[in-house]
Parts: sequence; structure tokens; C-alpha cells
Amino acid sequence: MSLQTHVDSLTAKHAEIEEIITREEHRPNPDTIRLMQLKRRKLRIKEELSKLAVRH
Repeated sequence: MSLQTHVDSLTAKHAEIEEIITREEHRPNPDTIRLMQLKRRKLRIKEELSKLAVRH
């Protein structure tokens, strides 16, 4: 997998998680534990993208 393909994949996952978070936050009773887990995943992806940007 090329670096750009990997970055594109991570960017897509980041956007997908953001969409899921938005939907969860707008539910009548949001699952706060799920939101916390999703936000952590999103942050890890963002950190990985930052590391890849620095290396390249």
C-alpha cells in the first residue's frame, strides 16, 4: 500500500467516525461510552495522520 493510499484510507475512516459521532450525539439518549470510544479512535487516526505528514 502506498503512503498516499494509506493516508486516504485514514482520512476516510476519520470522516466516517466523525459522521457516526454526529449521529450519536443527536440521538435522544446518546451512548456516552460509545461516544468516548469513537472520539478516542478518531484522535488516534488524527495522530497517525500527523505522524505520516511529518515523516513525508
